Amino acid sequence: MQCPKCKSEARDIARFCPRCHATLRYTCPSCRHEQRQGGTCEKCGVDFLKYITAVVAAKQAEADVVHERLEQRSAFLKNVLLMPFNMGIPLLKQLFHGSRR
Repeated sequence: MQCPKCKSEARDIARFCPRCHATLRYTCPSCRHEQRQGGTCEKCGVDFLKYITAVVAAKQAEADVVHERLEQRSAFLKNVLLMPFNMGIPLLKQLFHGSRR
């Protein structure tokens, strides 16, 4: 096969051009179909960029939820440990504020 970028010869099984390192085979992130052109999948029609953007956004939202939960736990533990020094007022505020959610 010939590289579309530099026109050098590459083996048919090569994923990248040995000379210019251009991508020669693309794998659909949704259905794992391999093809020669990127952009949209020839088999399922998924736009690669939109699919990856949606997956990254979903993972970011999931990570934000986990981060928020860890922040709440650490604030609670901090308030429990500081209870002898501040008479538990921040702990009571956090408990009453958390029950409204």
